[in-house]
Amino acid sequence: MILEIKTFPSEILREKSEPVTEFNEELHKLLDNMFETMYEAKGIGLAAPQVGVLKRLFVLDDLSGPNNKNPMEIINPEFLVKEGEILEEEGCLSIPGEYAYVKRFMNVKVKYQDRYGNEKVVEASDRLARILQHESDHLEGTLFIDRLTSTKRDTIKKHIKKRMHQGDYQVNE
Repeated sequence: MILEIKTFPSEILREKSEPVTEFNEELHKLLDNMFETMYEAKGIGLAAPQVGVLKRLFVLDDLSGPNNKNPMEIINPEFLVKEGEILEEEGCLSIPGEYAYVKRFMNVKVKYQDRYGNEKVVEASDRLARILQHESDHLEGTLFIDRLTSTKRDTIKKHIKKRMHQGDYQVNE
């Protein structure tokens, strides 16, 4: 089932998520629906707050695996290592059509749980590391525009307001 993606400036995108404590069929259904929604929206990551659920989980696919698929489910992520630095362009399904260069760590190591509650660790660099950081930010109520200079952030916000008035940007609360 395709879920509605909340868009900036929806208040839920600014809230901090709660840890996942129940690994049940309801969680599995949410994860499956999030994947379906992410792929339909042509995204590479989608965090639970983006679909109105304040739980510490997200799905991603950096498209690096066989058949251009590498789906991952990350629940209750915890960064163990953050190293290096890289500046690359980012966008977000919750701020459609807006992009900016964001500084992130180049290499990360993340401990997380899978849909069954099993603990796992992933070491990532470059694109996958960026996705892990971007989606983890959503769990803290942080958007990529929050990592920009105030001037650049204000420019994007003004552009969004202009697009809203033109009917080219829809706010999903």
